[in-house]
Amino acid sequence: MTSPWSRWRTVVALLAAVVATATTAGTARAAGGTGAPPPMADRFGLTQVEPAVGGPTDFYLTVTTPEVTGKHHIKIILPSGYYDDPARRYPVLYFLHGSPDDPVQQNYPALTSSNAMITVIPDGGARGWYTNWLNQNTQLGAQNWENFHLDQVIPFIDANLRTVATKKGRAVAGVSMGGFGALHYAQDRPELFSQTASLSGDIDLSADSMDLRLAVVASLIDAQGALCGSASGFCGDPGNDPYKPGVDSDALFGTPYPVFNADWRWNAADPSQHMDKLAGVGVSVYVGNGRGVPTDLEFWLEGASKHVKDHMDALGMPYYYVDYGDGSAWGTRCNGGHNGGCWEQDLRDLIPRLERAFAS
Repeated sequence: MTSPWSRWRTVVALLAAVVATATTAGTARAAGGTGAPPPMADRFGLTQVEPAVGGPTDFYLTVTTPEVTGKHHIKIILPSGYYDDPARRYPVLYFLHGSPDDPVQQNYPALTSSNAMITVIPDGGARGWYTNWLNQNTQLGAQNWENFHLDQVIPFIDANLRTVATKKGRAVAGVSMGGFGALHYAQDRPELFSQTASLSGDIDLSADSMDLRLAVVASLIDAQGALCGSASGFCGDPGNDPYKPGVDSDALFGTPYPVFNADWRWNAADPSQHMDKLAGVGVSVYVGNGRGVPTDLEFWLEGASKHVKDHMDALGMPYYYVDYGDGSAWGTRCNGGHNGGCWEQDLRDLIPRLERAFAS
């Protein structure tokens, strides 16, 4: 016969289990339903210096790192159902912004459309160019962007979120400067990424695209300063120049001038000349034609993307390539230029393809 004390202990145990379950669910809702972003522990050299900003599934962190001087934002977009199943893990898209943007400005609706993957947008600087600079002694201080992203941000995300922490579970994509970064990172560390994509990327820095190489130099030496200081709107608000202070033209990859192979570091970093390193990685390239207007950067990027395509064809590589020309194929929001309207359409095409690749 069961004693009253035994029955009481059973009731208490059941009540405790119910409370524990409710508390767990309540914590998930508080952190992920109507509350704040999830807690993220400092790891791998990253230190959070301000509270996270945003909601439970779309927020950004502010961190410091010895690898790059200053404060840096990391924007994180979680699937809407992230808190519903504590056992589920998600693949991750690392999305690299262009110059001179910031992660917080990356508000493409397509990036919030996926319920099947996490999106992480790390700060790449106004002209960091997703690389470890040759000269670490400029006025800007430490500029090891590749170390920051690949050796710190990725393991930090894997340690703090429920990710699929494998090559199969990661993709890297980017727009403009970030398009260079996406191919460059996948070439340098192909063991990290199963997919890479360039959206209007500066993906040919060889002497064949000297115009783009000099555009990179212009961002370093602040050649845009006269425009940024005017009322042209080139850099947003008049008087705002994100490329200050200017640094030496050789700070990134050494001399850009192709004389007696002095520019070998540019060639070593140039994605177009090393597409063979992406064997086994899914490659996507999106580009327009700038409506044939040379003052639109897209006009020049179309040529760079065609050079990359030619190299892949010569290697017999599989790839996905879209030249949407004047944008008419993408609809009214894209005019074929170097702008967010076209990149939103690119992402609407890319993200479902990434989801299928992750799920395969």
